Amino acid sequence: MDFDFTPEQRLFADSVRRFAETNLAKDALKRAHTPGFPFDVAALMAQQGLLGITIPAEDGGQGGSLMDAVIAIEQVASVCPRSADVIQAGNFGPIRTFAEYATADQKSRFMGSLMAGKSAISLGMTEPEAGSAVTELRTMARAEGEEVILNGTKIFSTHSPDASVFLIYVRFAPGVDGIGSVLVERNTPGFAVGQPSGFMGGEQWCQLYFENCRIPAANVLLGPGGFKQQIAGFNVERIGNSARSLALGRHAFNLAREYATVRKQFGRPLCEFQGLQWKFADMALKLESAQLLLYRAATNAEGRLPSAYETTIAKLACNQAGFDVANEAVQIMGGLGYSEESLAEYCMRRTRGWMIAGGSIEMMKNRVAESVFDRRFDQRAPKASGKNS
Repeated sequence: MDFDFTPEQRLFADSVRRFAETNLAKDALKRAHTPGFPFDVAALMAQQGLLGITIPAEDGGQGGSLMDAVIAIEQVASVCPRSADVIQAGNFGPIRTFAEYATADQKSRFMGSLMAGKSAISLGMTEPEAGSAVTELRTMARAEGEEVILNGTKIFSTHSPDASVFLIYVRFAPGVDGIGSVLVERNTPGFAVGQPSGFMGGEQWCQLYFENCRIPAANVLLGPGGFKQQIAGFNVERIGNSARSLALGRHAFNLAREYATVRKQFGRPLCEFQGLQWKFADMALKLESAQLLLYRAATNAEGRLPSAYETTIAKLACNQAGFDVANEAVQIMGGLGYSEESLAEYCMRRTRGWMIAGGSIEMMKNRVAESVFDRRFDQRAPKASGKNS
């Protein structure tokens, strides 16, 4: 069992790090506090071949592995945490589900601009009454001739203020087998994008409204019965979520380590105080342990979608490690860590959000427990028997 990068992976990591240091380091702090999708960064990354790393070459991607994309996130985030979002958007999010299941016609219409960094895709999954219980969604899709009519609403959709195409989970019929997904272009009649709202981490989202929104039947990505395929593809998104959580935790760790080396109190560098030494030891343990789980999930997925269990436990570990470490980094750096003049507070806010997004850590614990006991635990209330007591 080899825990080191291959020579090719090391060369790739070094090249991505040089690219980030050359192109992204200067405005890293400014970029962290600038809302909106950074299309300028996306264009640079497209030229560098960092978009579509996980997408087959015949679809306009690089034909690389999930591990390659994880490496790219790590190296970019070590220099500019905000720019790691572009790697996620170009490799792990809804674009990966799209690449997995889209028709040749759909790919020809949308993939080119996405791979060039000229457009962004947003995922519409969560609804006001359907969050962790995603199968409770109410956004309806009804076929009518050569069109599909949509009615419903979505919330918390990443990149929705800037996206040109939206991958929307919809209900074609009752039950889990009635769930599928469609592609909706931004200016489609009957589709409205609400005013931007902000997350604590600095990202913005818009509520999406569908009122007798008509789309071509050719825009159906996965019809009825497609839910399990979509969720399998969603495991890829969780790899990206895990990688960013860990990478931003490590970025904050490095900021705190440098600070503790040079900052003096009571005539001594902070790193000479045992209380802080123990903090750094605990932080290093969390980062290294979570990284092994992440690398296992990404590596074992070679040539296929990642394992649900390996992805779940990696996300749980990386979410907790990333936030815990970033939170400690802020504490160690004191006023500077809490200030927007440092990226430590940004890393703390962003890692906190990933404990919710892509499946909350509580839901991840539920899934791990199911694997432990090899049985399904239904979180829904038992149905009434209908018998008189």
